[in-house]
Amino acid sequence: QVQLVESGGGLVQPGGSLRLSCAASGSRFSINVMAWYRQAPGSQRELVASITSAYGTYYLDSVRGRFTISRDNAQNTVYLQMNGLKPDDTALYYCNTYGPSYPWGQGTQVTVSS
Repeated sequence: QVQLVESGGGLVQPGGSLRLSCAASGSRFSINVMAWYRQAPGSQRELVASITSAYGTYYLDSVRGRFTISRDNAQNTVYLQMNGLKPDDTALYYCNTYGPSYPWGQGTQVTVSS
């Protein structure tokens, strides 16, 4: 059974930075397209960024240039570096495969507020 464990969220002021991590166990991690998603209260979960096994990336328009997705296949971990955070980035952040195929983890809360 694959387990996804997200961490690194927190409370940050507008303009601040956070680095999220997602550790995946029990999967063929290196061949998967991995992705970060987020869900704000009252909104649907949305795809934020994804990264292929060949390190090709995709970003949601509203985060492009501010967020960077990366992966460490040796550690079965995917990261999301978030800079220039805005209040609209406040959400519960999750990782999964692109076209999510694993059980969702608990997510990590990101709150951007002054």
